[in-house]
Amino acid sequence: MADETVDTWLVEAVAGYLAVPASQIGTDVRLQALGLDSVHAMALCVDIEDRWGVLVEPTLAWDHPTIDAIAAHLKGQLHRE
Repeated sequence: MADETVDTWLVEAVAGYLAVPASQIGTDVRLQALGLDSVHAMALCVDIEDRWGVLVEPTLAWDHPTIDAIAAHLKGQLHRE
């Protein structure tokens, strides 16, 4: 699996939750600034677990507040497994 796949998937997932085009999602912008709320953050955790088979803490979006940070965290976990 290419690292770009994780990044692309995260951008598309966040864009879907916020109902905006993926092109409007900055990977270095805090998710809260983009409009992601706690309900979306929990959905993201569930979707990550379903898609990537990686258990993540419910605080993922707060502990890693940007898509770049989440992607780096996930890549680290995926490479260990």
